[in-house]
Amino acid sequence: MTPKTCAACDCELDQQSIKVKLGGKTVEVCCEECATALGEAEAARASAKAEK
Repeated sequence: MTPKTCAACDCELDQQSIKVKLGGKTVEVCCEECATALGEAEAARASAKAEK
């Protein structure tokens, strides 16, 4: 079985993973720091897309 990894840092996930919704999809991350980083990246992407 292939282990699941964090969507932000590729660390292996355990039972305490956090689910984050990004662009209509749900991804899993290993910690609040990664959840925040992905949220900021998504906000920046959405902002850049809106400026076009």
